[in-house]
Amino acid sequence: MGGTGTVVSQFLNLSSSSSSYSPRFLAPSLSCAASTLLHSRFSLPSIRSCTSSATATPSTSSDTITPPTPLKKRVVSGVQPTGSIHLGNYFGAIKNWVALQNTYDTLFFIVDLHAITLPYEAQQLSKASRSTAAIYLACGVDPSKASVFVQSHVRAHVELMWLLSSATPIGWLNKMIQFKEKSRKAGDEEVGVALLTYPVLMASDILLYQSDFVPVGEDQKQHLELTRDLAERVNYLYGGRKWKKLGGRGGAIFKVPEPLIPPAGARIMSLTDGLSKVFYFDLFSCLCMYIMLMSKSAPSDQSRINLLDPKDLIANKIKRCKTDAFPGLEFDNPERPECNNLLSIYQLISGKTKEEVVQECQNMNWGAFKTLLTDALIDHLRPIQVRYDEIMSDSGYLDDVLAEGARNASEIADATVNNVYQAMGFLGRR
Repeated sequence: MGGTGTVVSQFLNLSSSSSSYSPRFLAPSLSCAASTLLHSRFSLPSIRSCTSSATATPSTSSDTITPPTPLKKRVVSGVQPTGSIHLGNYFGAIKNWVALQNTYDTLFFIVDLHAITLPYEAQQLSKASRSTAAIYLACGVDPSKASVFVQSHVRAHVELMWLLSSATPIGWLNKMIQFKEKSRKAGDEEVGVALLTYPVLMASDILLYQSDFVPVGEDQKQHLELTRDLAERVNYLYGGRKWKKLGGRGGAIFKVPEPLIPPAGARIMSLTDGLSKVFYFDLFSCLCMYIMLMSKSAPSDQSRINLLDPKDLIANKIKRCKTDAFPGLEFDNPERPECNNLLSIYQLISGKTKEEVVQECQNMNWGAFKTLLTDALIDHLRPIQVRYDEIMSDSGYLDDVLAEGARNASEIADATVNNVYQAMGFLGRR
């Protein structure tokens, strides 16, 4: 679940502000010294990532996993199978994954379990999941460097969610603004339980893999608060000496993840309104679509460029996009949001610097610039579309990639779940 490389699109917060969500247990806002003291007092040293296990069933003391230290830090993220991956997803998440996979131990998954919290067509879910996976690969995610898989193919996601739910105070979830607002506006009969418990599944997605980092935008760090607080809470309730007395390793059960904030960059806004951001749906923001659908404010397809849009449709969208009547083109004029947005898209697509774009475009009229932008978009997306078609035409290859990714992910996930079962006192199974 993450912004990246960098476009940071608007998310709806998990809480109305950092102050509205106030966990009472080992909050990550503690000072470094205080945090160190608490970890020392409760015997909660940091652990490295789990890398092997046999099953996701309760284990006996002899099955405790003592994993080796990985060579790389681990990063996890995912995008929901919306069926229309667009430039916001691409620059906000997927493009940066391509860079991250060369530096980190990476797991990128299609968060299909989150997708069913939305109104959706059951017949389309598997198709959208395959399409999203193919787009990951077409954009440059390399399955030899990153584990690419479908979330529901690793059942430990839901299993850990249930265990975490038992340790999650209902008050923490009741304070989440999206649940409060939608239950008030739509009524209890129209809002599913998943809207309340969604953040626990999100925490499970991250903690399951003993993640070091989760890609988020600078303004999205608060999205990790609940996950971090749950990790600290479970570590305190069941880790340390308590776990060791049950025959376990002792120490921390979960690694407490940190935000991985990409370099600041331009933001992709709507083609029909330069003041409205284009949502991208990653691990932390796929709930936004649910809220927009419930409020009947989902953005139109005309507002964005999808990665699989044919060239004629791209040309039509750019031709019809909103502009202004000012002469010349310029960045950062608050009276010209559409101009800034279109120049930013061109900068990202062309790979040029802001100064180079200014030099090239400052004296252009809108007609000339729209032609330039259209050609740049078509040229940039053509290789992705060609590769996507190749991958989708070879279903065996895609199935193999997803199966291998799920196996790799399950080794880590099963080790984590086994340790949680043991630390929580479950009877092991032989």
